[in-house]
Amino acid sequence: MKKIKLVIRTNSKNYPIIIGSNILKNISSIIRSNNINFDKCLIVADKKVPKKNLLILKNKIPCKTKLIHLFYPSEKNKNQVSVNKILDKLFKNNFNRNDCLISLGGGVTGDVTGFAASIFKRGLKFINIPTTLLAQVDSSIGGKTGINNKYGKNLIGAFFQPDLVVSDINLLKSLPRREILCGYGEIFKHSLIAKKKTFNFLNKNKFKILNLQSPYIEKAIADSCKIKRKIVQIDEKEKNIRKVLNLGHTFAHAYEAALGYSKKLNHGEAVILGIKSAARFSLENKFLIKKNYNQIASHISSSNLPNNLRKFISKKNIDSILNFMKSDKKNNSNNINLILLKNIGYPIINSNFKINKIRSFFKKELID
Repeated sequence: MKKIKLVIRTNSKNYPIIIGSNILKNISSIIRSNNINFDKCLIVADKKVPKKNLLILKNKIPCKTKLIHLFYPSEKNKNQVSVNKILDKLFKNNFNRNDCLISLGGGVTGDVTGFAASIFKRGLKFINIPTTLLAQVDSSIGGKTGINNKYGKNLIGAFFQPDLVVSDINLLKSLPRREILCGYGEIFKHSLIAKKKTFNFLNKNKFKILNLQSPYIEKAIADSCKIKRKIVQIDEKEKNIRKVLNLGHTFAHAYEAALGYSKKLNHGEAVILGIKSAARFSLENKFLIKKNYNQIASHISSSNLPNNLRKFISKKNIDSILNFMKSDKKNNSNNINLILLKNIGYPIINSNFKINKIRSFFKKELID
């Protein structure tokens, strides 16, 4: 399948997303053809990325000075300390705003690197090369950067659009199955907020996509990018319609935080459980009919995606989950703001619920 080029157009910046197989080796021509020029670059690389891919990138980048900063990505390392280490290298090597930061890794690496790029001298060039399916279909698109703190996930950050995103399908082949499932969770989320035909495509081809079979995986990634592009171009700063991209995420972020961002539950798995919680909550509050809920639940279970909340969360976690849901950055009142579903392809934004209503939901889900 030929490489796909999508252009994201926002008020702050226009930039391309290039999708294809084995295109990392062509990074020099991709950068030049998109008129991105710089003399120095710092590559922030996920330590788990195969060294051969890092060497290909370093050797092919078209600039004089090429530095590498290795980063161990985890939610616990997604913090100001990690950002400061990147900034320190930039300052010590006299980088300026015409130089470039390059992220080679998953969503955590991209978030931390992008945030560092946004605050270094008020912004320098930023290229994102996502190496996980989750990052290729979600976090690399739209310009959200950020880090965690003790109050919750992604509460410190900036909207900072990259200059270029390069998604090489070949980089996904080194991922464990669990990481592929995580990325599929975001593809699934996009299908629920878009037209029904996207959901139907997933239902028909889910195992081909999960097995990274071409051309199904390229189409799934491109479709997800197009869905997110359409929303981001309308609402870059998440004032209104962009909130639909948080379907399941208010639940998911609280699940992750309540478990201390442990390896027991990673972000993509939490999102899948969060989507099911949002769908279940939509059903119980008579937004979503039983038939549509069953379609969503059936897709999750038949795809062998994380399905049972009780395997991860117990009744002792309820108060902690509610506290993290209250501190979610989308809330602007004492209530909790949820993104829910009226039907597949028909999300509902700005649904506010009292905490006791959500507490009752969890008691039913986790205790009864």
